[in-house]
Amino acid sequence: MPTRILPAVGDADAVRSITTLLSQLPDAEPVAPVVDSTQLIDTLARLAAESVDELPEVVVVHERIGPVPALELIREVALRFPAVGVILVTSDASPGLFQAAMDYGARGLVALPLSYEELASRVQAVAQWSVGVRRHLGAGGDVFTGVGGTVVTVSGAKGGVGATLAAIQLALAAQASGRSTALVDMDLQTGDIASYLDVQFRRSVVDLAAITDISPRVLADAVFRHDTGLALLLAPAEGERGEDVTDRAARQIVSALRSRYEVVVIDCGAQLSGAGAAAVEMADRALLITTPDVVAVRGAKRAVRMWDRLQIRKAEETTVVVNRHTRGTEIQPPLIQKITGTAVAATSIPANFRELQSVVDAGRVHELESRSAVKQALWGLAGELGLVKVSEGAQKAGRFRGGDRGAVSFRRRREG
Repeated sequence: MPTRILPAVGDADAVRSITTLLSQLPDAEPVAPVVDSTQLIDTLARLAAESVDELPEVVVVHERIGPVPALELIREVALRFPAVGVILVTSDASPGLFQAAMDYGARGLVALPLSYEELASRVQAVAQWSVGVRRHLGAGGDVFTGVGGTVVTVSGAKGGVGATLAAIQLALAAQASGRSTALVDMDLQTGDIASYLDVQFRRSVVDLAAITDISPRVLADAVFRHDTGLALLLAPAEGERGEDVTDRAARQIVSALRSRYEVVVIDCGAQLSGAGAAAVEMADRALLITTPDVVAVRGAKRAVRMWDRLQIRKAEETTVVVNRHTRGTEIQPPLIQKITGTAVAATSIPANFRELQSVVDAGRVHELESRSAVKQALWGLAGELGLVKVSEGAQKAGRFRGGDRGAVSFRRRREG
């Protein structure tokens, strides 16, 4: 059986030399190279969604891959796709880097300039390891879950557009449908999830920032279990401590959560931090909440362009959600889609603060009545995003039954 090898190389000259050499290896089947970290993760996720057997046995990561640094990328691949062996190609073959690469999850290291013998030896050894892991996982049934849980980030076009409320209700909808769900407050300086859910807590996301290997027990100690069943990982009470959560720490935290929960909803707030940027980049779905007014829509456009410039996320990979929507407003979803260049969710959230005010003031937004138009819309959005587990009977009836106070219909709404 040929060994499938996926090169991840950003430099054009390096691509040619590596792919040429890989094509000369015996029983090797190099696949089309990927040019950055985002494309690599997306490719592996798409293949894993089909079957573990569709994944390449070997991934070759060049040291100058970006925008995620090579070692961080290797860690993410190792955590999310444990049946894939990773080889790091680097000009620094020092013992220190070799040890670091092994610690991050690499299965081998090859020095530049490449030699045929060294590359062939490493690829063969890593491929044999990968095949052995897959054989073991196959015997264990559902041990390997491929891409892991679904990660959704919720960001605000500006402050006060309702991103936190949206994140909470999306998480509640997923949890009520029977999916294990984590809700993370990555708005590190001004996060309000604890206030919205009336939670008193001791630990926060900062407690995981300095830990290099987040075990299930360590993660469980940092998570607050809410009465609704949600696992909460909250922002620190002292906002200045948020600086301790680096982009590297955020990647590790999100990867650990993804491996433990079916759905991970992350509130990133309206200010872009390194940790928030890492979360948005790693997300399966990135939502940007806006209201239908000029200032907020301009903010959404500005955020989308910034994400693109920083190579965090492309506009076409972002979904804008319109909050406080009314039929009479001058700015409608199709216009917002045209301005931002993004997809716009089919479900818009209606403007009705009166039905929210009492639960917001009491810090009990999880007790929002099921007949609330805002809640129905947000839970409908969760259905649109595929976050809820819907029974076959509910699918035929066109609705999802929530676990708190009755049925919530997923109605197909006409665009305003």
